[in-house]
Amino acid sequence: MDYTQILIKPLVSEKATFAKDLANQVTFYVHPKANKIEVKKAVEEAFKVKVEKVNMVRQQPMARRRFGKATGRISGYKKAYVSLAPGEKIEFFEGV
Repeated sequence: MDYTQILIKPLVSEKATFAKDLANQVTFYVHPKANKIEVKKAVEEAFKVKVEKVNMVRQQPMARRRFGKATGRISGYKKAYVSLAPGEKIEFFEGV
C-alpha cells in the first residue's frame, strides 16, 4: 500500500497533544489492515523523519444504544502512536 492509503488522518486530541509534548509521539488514524512496519515506513516516507517505534490500538465497532434498543452503529477505527527519534519533529503538528 502507498503511504497515502495507510495514513488516513492525524488525530488531534488532548491525549495526543500530551503524548506529543511529553513523549515525542504523534498519533494517526490508520488503515485497518496496516501493520506496524507499514505505518513506520509510511511516516518516514511522508514526513522525512526517523521513527523509533509504533504502538497500535484498535477500537471495535459498537452498536449505538438509546433506551435499551440498538439504534445504529459506531464505526471502528485503528490508531497508531508513532514515537519519533530524539531531536526529530513533524512540522505539521507544531502549531497544534
